[in-house]
Amino acid sequence: MSADAGVAPARALAMPRRSDITRLVQPDRVHRDLYISDELFRLEQQHFFANTWNYIGHASQVPDAGDYLTLDIAGRPLVMVRQTDGSIRVLNNRCAHKGTQLVTDPCGHTGKVFRCPYHAWAYRLDGSLLGVPMREGYEGTQLKHCESGQGMGALPHVAVHRDFVFAKINDGGPDFQAYFGDVLGAIDNLADRSPLGRLRIEGGVLRTLVHCNWKIYLENINDTVHPISTHESATRVANALWQGQPADAPKPMAMEQILPFGAGHEFFDKMGARIYPNGHSMLGTHFSIHSGYAQMPEYEAAMRAAHGEARAAEVLQRSPQNSVCFPSVAVKSSPQAIRVIRPLAADRTVIEAWSLRAEGAPDLLFQRAMTYNRLIFSPMSVVAHDDIALFESIQHGLRAGSNDWVSLHRNYDAAELAGGTHDVNGTNELLMRNQFRAWVTFMTQGMED
Repeated sequence: MSADAGVAPARALAMPRRSDITRLVQPDRVHRDLYISDELFRLEQQHFFANTWNYIGHASQVPDAGDYLTLDIAGRPLVMVRQTDGSIRVLNNRCAHKGTQLVTDPCGHTGKVFRCPYHAWAYRLDGSLLGVPMREGYEGTQLKHCESGQGMGALPHVAVHRDFVFAKINDGGPDFQAYFGDVLGAIDNLADRSPLGRLRIEGGVLRTLVHCNWKIYLENINDTVHPISTHESATRVANALWQGQPADAPKPMAMEQILPFGAGHEFFDKMGARIYPNGHSMLGTHFSIHSGYAQMPEYEAAMRAAHGEARAAEVLQRSPQNSVCFPSVAVKSSPQAIRVIRPLAADRTVIEAWSLRAEGAPDLLFQRAMTYNRLIFSPMSVVAHDDIALFESIQHGLRAGSNDWVSLHRNYDAAELAGGTHDVNGTNELLMRNQFRAWVTFMTQGMED
């Protein structure tokens, strides 16, 4: 950590205190060490990511008993696996013997047991130890009474909401419902786009390695001031291609999705936004760049028949631009797409873009999701490369000069420090300030003063 008049230097964080961390986040600005400090990232792994509820995966990715999905959370290798009774568990992905990862593929099917490739220790799907080779060699030892005899170990805090699987590593802090609260309505809105109320992950995943801190990417999800300048070249070309078309001409899907990025600051300001406790947010509470998609009368009739007039109208008329389930997933209900943030280091983040198929809905909805992810979030996107270049520029630029702070002053109001849920204008940086206040809360949970 860099030092300045009000912030402790790096050596003070070897055994961090709450006050060392809280100094880094002020009401209207944050210290640049939140983005560039390797030491602070290591502390995030130990504290912040272990104290928060992080997105693991979708239940449709493990449809049958023995199906698994691997990932890392807070630097810990984990495996999500479907059980024989249909439930889902999240286990530590390591053999209790020597620590070998039991499965290393991104996903797969393990059958009825996990078998270690090193010494062939075997585990049931719930992680309990099933058998070890040369069992007689362990007779009279303390194996059964120590951690190695207890199996892989399952995370005790796992919750499934509408097939979205979340987990928390550490004890303490709010339970799942208290942590997410009303922002779970964004997931409900997404799931209820299906007349059957069910979604499936399909079409693979677009993964992008970005050489920037995860918080830079997360902030940008709620930044509505940048599109008109950052994506000017992409929208200028799109407008030139569409110029001269009749006002009522049906737009190709790509045009329908990219042209709104060129809307002015007034459009984005009036779209509205909302913050929730614990860092969550919704951007586009009134309307968004997704509000003008072509209607589908037959689909809308099926939605009314399935959900009733009121719920169908509530779902179809709300297309928030981004809903952030802090800190790891951003939801787009229309198109049906999610982005997952997987931090690797202080200056490296993997972004996953997944498409969701609404069961019982027209293929056009799934095509929208796939097209949008390719057009906007692909590494070869005409939009994403603008963002990525700037994210990596920020990561490098923050090391320059004597200014240790990043401004979050826009629309700051001291009354917001009271917390709670607030509706604000769509360009308000309160959405970002709300994230950093939650960061302090969960980063310091369990720390001593």
